Amino acid sequence: MNEEETIKAIKNTLDKVRPFLQRDGGDIEFVGYRDGVVYVSMVGACEGCSMADSDISAGVEIILMEEVPGVIAVKTSDIPSDMLQDYLKEKEKNI
Repeated sequence: MNEEETIKAIKNTLDKVRPFLQRDGGDIEFVGYRDGVVYVSMVGACEGCSMADSDISAGVEIILMEEVPGVIAVKTSDIPSDMLQDYLKEKEKNI
């Protein structure tokens, strides 16, 4: 699976878990993928929630590692600056 296919599979998998987060008023956004690590942003009620890290490690990370070959971790922090800048530019376009 090349990187483009991997990213598509990651986004599709995030779409599957998204309804579980949305029912509590939260959501998850794909920020980027690099070296086996998926970077995401927790938004809505998930942003700053004490359960967000638990939801990531006990749910989203496990599902992504099972469904997408090559994924080794999911992070909400320590996002590489170039990736974060691209993410913020894309969000700005959609405002």
